[in-house]
Amino acid sequence: METEFNKLNISDEDTVTIDTKNCSYCNIPFTEELWCKKCINSLEKLAENGDKEAMFNLANCYKNEEGTEKNLEKAFHWYQKAAEKDHIDAMFNLANRYYNGEGTERNLEKAFHWYQKAAEKDHIKAMNNLSICYRNGKGTEKNLEKAFYWHQKAAENCYDEDAMFNLANMYYNGEGTEKNLEKAFHWWKEAAEKDHIKAMNSLANMYYNGEGTEKNLEKVFHWYQKAAEKDHIKAMNNLGICYRNGKGTEKNLEKAFHWYQKAAEKDHIKAMNNLGVCYRNGEGTEKNLEKAFHWYQKAAEKDHIISFHWYQKAAENGDEDAMSNLANMYYNGEGTEKNLEKAFHWYQKAAKNGYEDAMSNLANIYYNGEGTEKNLEKAFHWLQKAAEKDHIKAMNSLAIRYKNGEGTEKNLEKTFHWHQKAAENGYDEDAMSTLANMYYNGEGTEKNLEKAFHWYQKAAENGYEDVMFNLANMYYNGEGTEKNLEKAFHWYQKAAENERTEKNLEKAFHWYQKAPEKNHIKAMNSLGVCYKNGKGTEKNLEKAFYWFQKAAEKDHIKAMNSLAIRYKNGEGTEKDLEKAFHWYQKAAENGYTDAMFSLAICYKNGERTEKNLEKAFYWFQKAAEKDHIKAMNSLAN
Repeated sequence: METEFNKLNISDEDTVTIDTKNCSYCNIPFTEELWCKKCINSLEKLAENGDKEAMFNLANCYKNEEGTEKNLEKAFHWYQKAAEKDHIDAMFNLANRYYNGEGTERNLEKAFHWYQKAAEKDHIKAMNNLSICYRNGKGTEKNLEKAFYWHQKAAENCYDEDAMFNLANMYYNGEGTEKNLEKAFHWWKEAAEKDHIKAMNSLANMYYNGEGTEKNLEKVFHWYQKAAEKDHIKAMNNLGICYRNGKGTEKNLEKAFHWYQKAAEKDHIKAMNNLGVCYRNGEGTEKNLEKAFHWYQKAAEKDHIISFHWYQKAAENGDEDAMSNLANMYYNGEGTEKNLEKAFHWYQKAAKNGYEDAMSNLANIYYNGEGTEKNLEKAFHWLQKAAEKDHIKAMNSLAIRYKNGEGTEKNLEKTFHWHQKAAENGYDEDAMSTLANMYYNGEGTEKNLEKAFHWYQKAAENGYEDVMFNLANMYYNGEGTEKNLEKAFHWYQKAAENERTEKNLEKAFHWYQKAPEKNHIKAMNSLGVCYKNGKGTEKNLEKAFYWFQKAAEKDHIKAMNSLAIRYKNGEGTEKDLEKAFHWYQKAAENGYTDAMFSLAICYKNGERTEKNLEKAFYWFQKAAEKDHIKAMNSLAN
């Protein structure tokens, strides 16, 4: 029997627990559900004076937007302050903040810590969550014995239905304790009687299988019905089965149809299939083959085994779409064992029935010799058939066969023709790039630089990295377009950043050298990077320093940070911590995150500036707000 565990209970404790003290401003008791702004001011004063109940309630106000704007960071702050003063509900809520990363960085270890603290003070939800942490290894090592201990403690001492449900699961699966079906049954029954919906379904399963109790179909029906009426999706389908087969109740096909429909509309796969059967056979509703097909298809899209079954039936009845899908499933081993011979069989059947996807796939099967002997002529034949039916991928593959003379004679004119068809029909950037090359070199067509430029541009703008350098060259040389050094630089830089174009870095470096003559600030920085890393030229730290300095003096923010690093480490210049501090400060004030962190370190350690922990905290906080991980860790510690 399938078992399911509850997830962590992360609904907070929001009950206002402060003593009924009247607000000194408006005389509204603090126990009111909503808070006015003046009351918030009073709460803040009490909290700042160390009142842990006020801290807790103030955190709730910030979290729930009561009497003040929502502010998860402040909610976290006050939960933390209250928890550190042993406020139990605050401990639990603080753990939830850490678990979800609300108002602070997600930290499962700290979530575990505070769940544990609250659980040890008998907080019921914390006990259950602590157990789940142990069970799943969240924030601590996986320990099923401790998971069992805390579920048992919450169930036996606090009568918590979630704990009862999870304790039953552990007894059922023998996790952290010996398997014991009687005790599993006992705790599911206890939880179900306290209206735990998942427990109702599990209890019904136990009665159905006679596990831990005697088999009892009337009680099976009773508990499936209770769970289904409370929107348990599996129970809805199971209740439908009870009605359809008359198990534990009188047979009622209309009610079976009703519950299958309810579950199917909530995406229960087996219910979708069962609903399809009802429509196909006219059970509990009028016969409707279109709706039957709709629900079979919905189920098939979500379950490979069901999909395989129905594709097989449809394929055997001559549906070429199903034939092709069935071939795909045999080819990929989805819903059945992988079988290339059967994949070949069904691709062939579908292709002969005019299905172009199958034609293209059959060509690949012949080309690779999968499920049949390799045969380049037949591979070419089926690619040609698919391409002539406007199958775009087949067009591009057919062009490659003509280019390489595979299964046919080499023919550059036809290569050009099919690449052009594929590119114009929106096929991938590879076809666009190849077409551009053919126009540029006059292969299979007349040389045409304007069209070469057009297709290089299309491919590059679609992210195809291999053509970016070619496009840059055309802008630089004014080939097929007007000369444009700014755009040339843009594409040279994009190409240089791409590892696949390493061979072109020397040319990119050459361009960077030319650009500074025209005061191109980005090029100055890029030239510094090239000299620093030895990209496209020999490594030269002095020249790297020179170009970073030039760019920084022209307000290139990243160069400011790089220049600070050079001064700090004495790379390409003498070590100078005052200047390092100066440039970190400039870069940080201009929004550069790494510089913010480095500046905070300078203030923290007093590196060529006076030690100033307030400013250190300020810059750590600024960097952390921009997701700088080291800054976040520095704040946490």
